[in-house]
Amino acid sequence: MEKQYLFSGFGGQGILFAGKFLAYKGLIEGNEVSWLPSYGPEMRGGTASCSVVISDKAVASPIVAKPDVLIAMNLPSLDRFENSVRSGGYIFADSSLIERKVKRDDVNVYYVPATKLASDNGIPTLANMILMGKVLSVFGEFDDQNATSALKKVVSAKHADMLDVNLGALKIGADYKD
Repeated sequence: MEKQYLFSGFGGQGILFAGKFLAYKGLIEGNEVSWLPSYGPEMRGGTASCSVVISDKAVASPIVAKPDVLIAMNLPSLDRFENSVRSGGYIFADSSLIERKVKRDDVNVYYVPATKLASDNGIPTLANMILMGKVLSVFGEFDDQNATSALKKVVSAKHADMLDVNLGALKIGADYKD
């Protein structure tokens, strides 16, 4: 079992955080993991992406060229990476920020208005975790205990009050029906 993920969006959308959460969740579940961040020189508004590989064997390379799963949080990300997803793979798109539909018919697509859901629920900075909740739900991998354990690894002690808020965002995504 190996699954390759590519997260992509603007800096400030929590792309690296979501990828790190998934990587820690994989580690907690006893898998081999790689997490490779990539971002532009800008702190906010530039491009950000990260690759996560979760496997039951040693990960040979952290480079994800043909992801099984693409999480696209903005239109430039979908435009750039849509064609790289392997046939039969999955694309999760933040439909609040991406108005067009995926052009391919050989992938599974989920449109989640994550930014709108985050705003409507008073957690405007957690669209990333809403999308992550949907991803975990689709793959039958949402588990409160493991999600909480992984969040404890990525939410700093300084922001410990955000642990339950992040878990709530994951649940909003997991419960979203498109």
